[in-house]
Amino acid sequence: MADSERLSAPGCWAACTNYWRTRKGLLLFAEILLCLVILICFSASTSAYSSLSVIEMIIAAVLFVIYMCDLHTKLPFINWPWSDFFRSLIAAILYLITSIVVLVERGGHSKIVAGVLGLMATILFGYDAYFTFPLRQQRHTAAPTDPTDGPV
Repeated sequence: MADSERLSAPGCWAACTNYWRTRKGLLLFAEILLCLVILICFSASTSAYSSLSVIEMIIAAVLFVIYMCDLHTKLPFINWPWSDFFRSLIAAILYLITSIVVLVERGGHSKIVAGVLGLMATILFGYDAYFTFPLRQQRHTAAPTDPTDGPV
């Protein structure tokens, strides 16, 4: 019994950790790290804009765990592709607005760095929104053809 538990644990761990090697896993991980760095920069200059980074980092971390543990298949009543698309689209828009406001205000070096990193986060979240757009993911499959139906 102990041998079967020991052998199944690495398989479960491998299934959970293989997600971060996918494109979506890398995007979510990069979003979490970028939000953390922006949070640190905002905390060093002014804490007025740090709530966006905190909220986006928490939501990205929760989605990362949900996708990593394959919980999205166990909760079918939530439309995960559309939820993730709107999350990343709204984050891109909010980071764009916040970064422009921060860069226009001018401030210390950490505030400028946070504004520039916010623009980078806008690009990252925008790419995530483009990549996760549900209608883009639906592929058209060609109808099967019969090779004997050639020209007569």
